[in-house]
Amino acid sequence: MAAFTAKDVMKLREITGAGMMKCKEALTATDGDFDKASEYLREMGVSIAAKKASRIASEGAVAAYTDGKVGALVEVNCETDFVGKGEVFLGLCQSLAKQVVEFNPSSNEELLASKSLSFDGTVTEQINSVTTATGEKVALRRFTRSEVEGRVETYIHMGGKIGVLLTVKTGKDLNDNEEFKTACHDVAMHIAAFGPKYTYNEEVPAEEIEHEKEILRAQIMNDPKKANKPAPIIEKMLEGGVAKMLKEVCLIDQDFVKDPSVTIAGLFAKLSKELGTEISVVKFDRFVMGEGLEKKSENFAEEIAKLSSNN
Repeated sequence: MAAFTAKDVMKLREITGAGMMKCKEALTATDGDFDKASEYLREMGVSIAAKKASRIASEGAVAAYTDGKVGALVEVNCETDFVGKGEVFLGLCQSLAKQVVEFNPSSNEELLASKSLSFDGTVTEQINSVTTATGEKVALRRFTRSEVEGRVETYIHMGGKIGVLLTVKTGKDLNDNEEFKTACHDVAMHIAAFGPKYTYNEEVPAEEIEHEKEILRAQIMNDPKKANKPAPIIEKMLEGGVAKMLKEVCLIDQDFVKDPSVTIAGLFAKLSKELGTEISVVKFDRFVMGEGLEKKSENFAEEIAKLSSNN
């Protein structure tokens, strides 16, 4: 018998959005493995919600700073949402984003050891002062920096829950052109909303494409109306499914949120023609605050029960 509980079934339901009985069936078929169970549901053609394994699970904020041609994102964590929204904490986050732009550190350690731009001491000492002021542990988690002959656009959503750094290369300086700046800002907002994983199709690993084909093939084989189609037809269906997947995960081929009649590539191609210079997206970075981190358990009854069972 598969080793899973009713709570596991509920958890899979929360992750996938599938029905309770389907979740139980999937966990039974995969011996309680959540990742395999999610794939099993897809292979059976069950429509599932986006996986929430990377949902926001810690407090803090993402902050950004740019001077137009150089930009940075930082994520700083704290213990409570109350502190994470406070002026002192957010001021630290903004200061660290500017610090990354100015000093171009190669690692967290190098950034922490650098002399602060806004505090009499190192960045570590600055963070420690905020820890003292707020009464909570405050920690730098990660940062990224980008520099380009063109424009580095930033966008912060929901007060620091999501941050985007968009790097756009141009053949001439367009940072005084309002139409260009607006387009870059709108695309940064698009990235925050739609969360693409890659910029271009070529960046998608071959194994990810093959894995998607395997899932699509299983879906076809489990559909009586499609399973007996000729091999060339099935191959065309697979190609179509992969093309749809690529459009979903690659920024450049996504339909622009403010004008779905054009893709992101089409938007910049149009601008390039109008402004008489090459414009191309180099890359983007997208931070979701707390992504991949777990909140500390606050169910003390469960914690005590666990401790008692271990004694």
